[in-house]
Amino acid sequence: MQMNSQVTCIGIKESQGSMEGKAFSSTKFHLVVDIADNTAGRSLGKESRPFTFGDASEFKKWEHLKNSFPPAGILVNCIFDVVAAADGKTKLTLLDVKPAAQTPQSKAA
Repeated sequence: MQMNSQVTCIGIKESQGSMEGKAFSSTKFHLVVDIADNTAGRSLGKESRPFTFGDASEFKKWEHLKNSFPPAGILVNCIFDVVAAADGKTKLTLLDVKPAAQTPQSKAA
């Protein structure tokens, strides 16, 4: 099942290279999500989780923010794939991420 969500992105990281002869290339988006309850207790608030999306070339689309990335992050529109996982949990996979449209009010803030 796909789910659309507007979340805060607090960082974007490119990874590219090779390790033990195996090439790798990815971009991770650090997104603010709700903290899930677990078997040890309840929770409140939010946390940042890394979600991989695309290869290292995806970073180039965001690189223009290098000197102006706000400390509180930026709003992004995401599409997640939500699937059932073991033990009644769900797994989120990031399918798409784009900057959220800025409203005049949010530009002034």
